[in-house]
Amino acid sequence: MAGALGVKATPFTYAAHALAAAAAVMVLVWCIHFRGGLAFEAVNKNLIFNVHPVLMLIGYIILGSEAIMIYKSFPGLKHDTAKLIHLILHAIAIVLGAVGIYCAFKNHNESGIANLYSLHSWLGIGAISLYGIQWIFGFVTFFFPGAAPDVRRGALPWHALFGLFVYILTLATAQLGFLEKLTFLESSGLDKYGTEALLVNCTALVVVLFGATVVVAAVAPAAKVEEPEGYAPIPVVG
Repeated sequence: MAGALGVKATPFTYAAHALAAAAAVMVLVWCIHFRGGLAFEAVNKNLIFNVHPVLMLIGYIILGSEAIMIYKSFPGLKHDTAKLIHLILHAIAIVLGAVGIYCAFKNHNESGIANLYSLHSWLGIGAISLYGIQWIFGFVTFFFPGAAPDVRRGALPWHALFGLFVYILTLATAQLGFLEKLTFLESSGLDKYGTEALLVNCTALVVVLFGATVVVAAVAPAAKVEEPEGYAPIPVVG
């Protein structure tokens, strides 16, 4: 659709990179300045939890977004090089996302808090599981051992669409996470109109804008006329 409207991917990749930097700074300020810092081991178990939003946003969502946009951010890259970077960035995002989830479980277990009781946690486990399945499918089909050319051509649109579905699911899960954590903090006495609450809400809004620019960049054509082999914009029927 973006291509049908004459929109090119390049300006959206620029906007996405700027928003990613802003979101990364904001979540670090929140977790380090307002929440006291980051730790894998600490007497204050909240420091362990603080690793969760940092890794889920910077390691999982932002790196995953860069993997999605690699073909549009650097349209001049050779296809095989871009595909390898796409694969590696997604793999790193999955690993960092898994570590982030581990930190949430570790905080809950060491603090006597129940696990997997909220919609945020359910969607989070589902999203990273689907992300892993998507990565394995992409690796086997497009990288090694690689499917037959006809199979790759047929699978590619579904791989791209399912990837965007998982990405949007991940963004929705992050929004629920911001909401859940802020609600807990406010119920414990945090000023609803204070600086920290404003920062958390603004970070969530920046993540929404960031995700929107990534999705548009993914479906819009690259700056050059000829798309990377096998990665043309998703066609729009009608």
